[in-house]
Amino acid sequence: MTTLQIGALARRTGTTERLLRYYEEQGLLRPARTAAGYRLYQEADVDQVRRIRTLLTSGLNTATIAQVLPCLRDDDGRLVPTCPQLVGELHRERARLTGSIDALTASRNLLDEVITAAPPELTAQLAAAPEPADGADAAADRTGAVAGPV
Repeated sequence: MTTLQIGALARRTGTTERLLRYYEEQGLLRPARTAAGYRLYQEADVDQVRRIRTLLTSGLNTATIAQVLPCLRDDDGRLVPTCPQLVGELHRERARLTGSIDALTASRNLLDEVITAAPPELTAQLAAAPEPADGADAAADRTGAVAGPV
């Protein structure tokens, strides 16, 4: 039986050791422990971490993932539900995501309206301004001031 230490699992899955410890805290991974307390993962944990990452990317939180993981199987890289109640839960999560998307779209549309209402001289000033080098515009607060490092 092949076991992996946390560093090896992190490298194999493209995650960090800190993230793997978080997954353990959330009950998503259950490594064995050596007498010295080191975590030992199984080869199957590589696929488990990949499933977790896929579900996180799909918008599920770790509490929901902990509930749905036992009801999923991997079929050639595709996650397939195996429990009847899981499909209903996934439909509810999809509806929640759709609501969030709709709210964000409405917010973006409102900002578009405000932006397009700007006088031409403000738009010309914006076009002439240099682009921020490090995404500093993302750190701007609601007053337009640029915040420090985040």
